Amino acid sequence: MVITLVILCIFGGCLLIYMIREAFLNKIIEQELSFPDFPQSLGKVSIFFISDIHRRKISEKVITPTIGKADIVIIGGDLTEKGVSLEKVKANLMKLKQIGPVYFVWGNNDYEVDYHKLDAILLELGIKVLANTAVTFESAEGEKLSLLGVDDLSQERDRLDLALMDAEETGFKILASHFPSITEKILPEHKIRLVLSGHTHGGQIHILGYSPHERGKIKILENTTILISNGYGTTAIPLRLGAPAECHLITINGNTEKKG
Repeated sequence: MVITLVILCIFGGCLLIYMIREAFLNKIIEQELSFPDFPQSLGKVSIFFISDIHRRKISEKVITPTIGKADIVIIGGDLTEKGVSLEKVKANLMKLKQIGPVYFVWGNNDYEVDYHKLDAILLELGIKVLANTAVTFESAEGEKLSLLGVDDLSQERDRLDLALMDAEETGFKILASHFPSITEKILPEHKIRLVLSGHTHGGQIHILGYSPHERGKIKILENTTILISNGYGTTAIPLRLGAPAECHLITINGNTEKKG
């Protein structure tokens, strides 16, 4: 009996250490996505995507290797949550700005803080908030790429229709949304080719392979392709199992093959 208890304690301790390690990994997943209709004159576009930072301090281990490799940075919501100081949030944003121009979409936990103050910090640092809006990039040949963003779905703040109105109708469209469920509102005529999202934490903790949410992945849907990230931070408890912390370096081009 005593030996059994000792074995169980050792196993439990090792499992706890492993779960803490998974929660604080600084893993950058490099993914290449190819679309036949991607504007050839843009060559390729690289995006550093990070979501669900919550309480974590962003490590230099994900910043330093990414500098010079990404054209833009997208924060996919839940930059912060209740109890996180704005000074810590600002420090994280300053680190991300080292990589490239930063774009942000609101997540549900971002509204737990004084979001007016958070919005002021984003404005001060020159970070573009995509709240039912879009920005468009244009090549020298006139081909366009539009980056759209929608506000928090959980509070019904999202207005995909407004973001689409702000985008170039004929441009290649990428949509950032904290909630993956935005895909339920995407129609074929919207021609949104890629969605970047988080929120679910990939389930965060999988027990015997089961969790309420599936692990982060790239999924090809009927009307679009979506990347769902496990996210960088955690909520409730700083533990993960089967859904390690991650961020992404995504390269998009016009080749016919797709890798991920």
